[in-house]
Amino acid sequence: MTLSNDQRRLKNNAAYASIATAIILTIIKSAAAYITGSLSVLSSMADSLADVISSLVTLIAVIYAEKPLTCEHRYGYGRAEAVSALVQAAFISGSAFFILYDAAYRISHPVILKQTGIGIGVMIVSVILTLILVSYQKYTLRRVPSQAIEADNKHYWIDLAANAAVLVSLTAVHWFRWKWVDMAAAVMISIYLIITAWKIAKRALEEITDKEIDPNIKAQIIDAVMSIEGVKGCHDFRSRISGARWFIEMHLEFDGELTLLHAHALSEKAENKIIALYPQAQIIIHQDPFGIKEKRLDNDISGVCSL
Repeated sequence: MTLSNDQRRLKNNAAYASIATAIILTIIKSAAAYITGSLSVLSSMADSLADVISSLVTLIAVIYAEKPLTCEHRYGYGRAEAVSALVQAAFISGSAFFILYDAAYRISHPVILKQTGIGIGVMIVSVILTLILVSYQKYTLRRVPSQAIEADNKHYWIDLAANAAVLVSLTAVHWFRWKWVDMAAAVMISIYLIITAWKIAKRALEEITDKEIDPNIKAQIIDAVMSIEGVKGCHDFRSRISGARWFIEMHLEFDGELTLLHAHALSEKAENKIIALYPQAQIIIHQDPFGIKEKRLDNDISGVCSL
């Protein structure tokens, strides 16, 4: 699927907005962490610093993934977004382990928190800015698919929850002097970051290793082509995802007496049906005479899949 100029502009703007937000949050949280000595604010600042780097990677991936097809890259550059998601997962998990280490260190080396009112103000601003960003990213994703921006969006939703948790912890310290809440919030944020990093990395690895599209979507596509009069069978279906594009291959079976021209017309009809359902799909259809005995991919994967 070729993106329109408006869609491409939306993706790029979302990436730029992510970088700008991350830089602003890193600066104000750094100041708040230095002034207050709060581990939860420091954990949030480390996450924002990682966001700056990962958002830059996202921007590069979004621009690179939209490069036109070339003779050397006939499937395009969509996998750049999956690589970007892996890099994000690495930065997210790295910042999480850094905070867990600092939390363990502070058990034996307690830090006295101060100026918590400033920290509370900074975290309120952080919540507002993050909420604006995730809303804009969701707006973008409704109009154009992007694994890199989707990964960034999921990360910032966790950031939103984390910022809120830090805000609550600072309030508890400020009003009730519950110093342990600050460390507990930092640990919870770190655990959430590790879980998020795993989910992002898992999805990116699935794309890189050519995992099939969703089984329900696959079934819908097969039902669509089998509903065409003249199509007698379908086998050796396989698919993979590369950024905003889906690559789908299948063998369709026709009456052996059909002319090549007629079989081609039916194949084109099947292709148009699939594209009507999923415009991002690029389809290759091989035409087979119905009932022919041949070596099939489905047989090589016996017991794992039926089509």
